[in-house]
Amino acid sequence: STALVEGKLSKNLKKILKKMVAKDAHEQLAVADAKLGGVIKDKLNLSCIHSPMVTELMRGIRSQIEGLITGLPSREMAAMCLGLAHSLSRYKLKFSPDKVDTMIIQAISLLDDLDKELNNYIMRCREWYGWHFPELGKIITDNLTYCKCVRKVGDRTNFASSDVSDILPEEIEEDVKAAAEISMGTEVSEEDINNIIHLCDQVIEISEYRTQLYDYLKNRMMAIAPNLTVMVGELVGARLIAHAGSLLNLAKHPASTVQLLGAEKALFRALKTKRDTPKFGLIYHASLVGQTNTKNKGKISRMLAAKTALTIRYDALGEDTSAEMGAENRLKVETRLRLLEERGIRRISGTGKALARADKYQNKSEVKIFDPSGDSTIPAVSKKRKIQEVEEQDTEVAVKAKKFKAEMKEETTVEDGEPVKKKKKKKDKEKQAEEEE
Repeated sequence: STALVEGKLSKNLKKILKKMVAKDAHEQLAVADAKLGGVIKDKLNLSCIHSPMVTELMRGIRSQIEGLITGLPSREMAAMCLGLAHSLSRYKLKFSPDKVDTMIIQAISLLDDLDKELNNYIMRCREWYGWHFPELGKIITDNLTYCKCVRKVGDRTNFASSDVSDILPEEIEEDVKAAAEISMGTEVSEEDINNIIHLCDQVIEISEYRTQLYDYLKNRMMAIAPNLTVMVGELVGARLIAHAGSLLNLAKHPASTVQLLGAEKALFRALKTKRDTPKFGLIYHASLVGQTNTKNKGKISRMLAAKTALTIRYDALGEDTSAEMGAENRLKVETRLRLLEERGIRRISGTGKALARADKYQNKSEVKIFDPSGDSTIPAVSKKRKIQEVEEQDTEVAVKAKKFKAEMKEETTVEDGEPVKKKKKKKDKEKQAEEEE
């Protein structure tokens, strides 16, 4: 039926035409598809006709097919026609039940909800049982192992007689038993222990269901978008599809939009405040971006988004289900990542071009270093030193003044022969003034 839809000559039709139609017959074969008639004419050398009259004839045959084909009940005939119509329509629309991305959207949403509920239950269980045996939470860090251990043992007094070797290693088992003997926890009733055990059962069941759901999501992603899964992983690919609404809607987005999917709030806030826009959204959680250093995360996320956009379009619109294209593009991104990292290492270690630049000829000239001490003529001395110098200068001035007075007295005595008193000097001055007058 699919060959007839595409206008190809199938093997069964070829055999029937060879048996039923005589080679020497000069009759024309009525066909509903002109393309199929051309193929029959080329391969079997039969003259075919396609016209509005033939179309009306085919419609009459379809309406009277129950009377023409005997031996089949009408209910089976209707079911057969309906199944054939559905399969042909599905083929025309390129619709496959394996390509339904609604399952991925529901699965990833349920997985996120399970993670939140599981985290809430585990925190409640640890806090609840921590009143009875607080040391157990520090010894056992794995949440699922903690719940299994609590469910199997119950009261902390049962740890000494219980065998938990199938859950815990020998070293940790010994530490737990030793801590149970000297525990500082309070005593709880048997009813409280039973409620805690029921909560542990819920945690274990949800954990097992989450593992099963993750495997289902992984298989479904490999069936619907194998190249996208190879590029960014199952979880990131599923979140991209869920955020866009469908795989076809995601294929319509450009690479820049794929890069920023999930960071719309930050993008519009940056545009409003005129700041730098974000470099990545959901694609930040891809393994290739995670293993890159902080400096190169923007470059790798941009290249990864460009290659991811190509793989999304190939998965959404292509008929091939292989993941070769995704593997090739991932290899290109990994090569670019190694190149960027090696470039950074070269700059740090001084190898390659940087080392060649360092070995260039440089003229050796004597470099004179400027001495700032010659700028000021005042010696830099502490304040205490300056105060001492000022005091010494004052004493020197006083001594010089005394010496000068003593010398003047000696001169006056040498000239007059006798020491002259102050009153006599005044009288002499008065006499000289009278004589001048």
